Amino acid sequence: MRLTVLGGGGFRMPLVYRALLKDTGDDAGRCTELVLYDTDARRLDAIGAVLAEQAENHPADRPAAPAVRATTDLDDALRGTDFVFSAIRVGGLEGRAHDERIPLGEGVLGQETVGAGGVLYGLRTLPVATRIAERIAAVAPDAWVINFTNPAGMVTEAMRRVLGDRVIGICDSPVGLCRRAARALGADPDRASYDYVGLNHLGWLRGVVVDGRDRMPELLADAGALESFEEGKLFGAEWLRALGALPNEYLHYYYFNREAVASIRQAPATRGEFLREQQARFYETARTAGGGVLAAWERTRLEREATYLAESREASGGWERDSCDLDGGGYDRIALAIMRAIARDERTTLILNVANRSAVPGLDADAVVEVPCLVDAGGARPMATGAVAPDQLGLMLSLKAVERSTIEAAEAAAAAGTTRAGGTAAARGAALRALALHPLVDSVNVASRILDASGLPASA
Repeated sequence: MRLTVLGGGGFRMPLVYRALLKDTGDDAGRCTELVLYDTDARRLDAIGAVLAEQAENHPADRPAAPAVRATTDLDDALRGTDFVFSAIRVGGLEGRAHDERIPLGEGVLGQETVGAGGVLYGLRTLPVATRIAERIAAVAPDAWVINFTNPAGMVTEAMRRVLGDRVIGICDSPVGLCRRAARALGADPDRASYDYVGLNHLGWLRGVVVDGRDRMPELLADAGALESFEEGKLFGAEWLRALGALPNEYLHYYYFNREAVASIRQAPATRGEFLREQQARFYETARTAGGGVLAAWERTRLEREATYLAESREASGGWERDSCDLDGGGYDRIALAIMRAIARDERTTLILNVANRSAVPGLDADAVVEVPCLVDAGGARPMATGAVAPDQLGLMLSLKAVERSTIEAAEAAAAAGTTRAGGTAAARGAALRALALHPLVDSVNVASRILDASGLPASA
């Protein structure tokens, strides 16, 4: 089975390969060929060297490591593939740093996927993601697409307009939250089921069912257990009890916005700026080193994991991440679980980004939501969530309007390339609406200045 990774020169690619090496299934449902696509050949070379060292350490008594091939030709990467993992970063980390820094200059949140920064990242990414979806439809129409690319919900919804149900969005935040909550209850995370509802980076864990009993009330009643893991430390027991649910970590930017913005503005660098410098050092080391690039990658990865959401942790009292949360991965395990379920028809339940259909009352059928799904050879189908609390649904509806305005702006900018009359004006209007309607942007004037400074969407 052939797997193509778009953005194959990305820093986290070795996590995917690590998971592939652990798969001991038969060849019919196991990746035997891995194709890495990237626009940067030097990054492909660096990551290829890391993967080669991983393969050297692969136990001889396990199935052979997947053969690896790299290319900078998109159609070549797609032709004949069975699965596509899309993990692109349009504009690289320089673009991310730009998208984060501009809103901070206006005193509002600058973050990769949340707030104005998320809208800018969407405007930057959506045209490329849509063109990729069109090439997949043309060159590999039977392939399944698993979207890692952020903002994951927004990008998945845009790609669905081309590929339909054959594109599935993923995120590792929900599964991390679920597993931490189960462990806090002393339960085996793999034996529990989870009641989770939301959009990407805007969701709530409402129940943890173990042996047929929902133990969320027990967890909320135990302050010690509740504040023993990341989300409890971020939000505090009092607020979690008031909510009656455990929010996804990214909701810290909404519930504690003032503190989060202050912490980020006081930091010596934004997250994008930090990663830009950190990864530049790694890729330079990989380019010049004669060997040992796997060890260099692992050191860099550990630093990356240890500093994840550092500003939010600082804003909530300052604390270190637990060792069990530094292992890395998450995206890779979810993506490979989807691939196995589809290729082998092994039914499983995963929290994914898919079209709502009728799973979440109050959202339309085409809205991409993040909910538990049944996955098998037919793809992923959302499970009904039941009624959603008004405060949760209100935020979801607001953010869905922002996502769709961003998609509209990207589509109008693309149309302006061939139909100039009104195209760019339409793009700007939709982009302004996306920014100004976001709950974390406090003025239309601020939204307008952010849009002007960003240069997005690009003029035709």
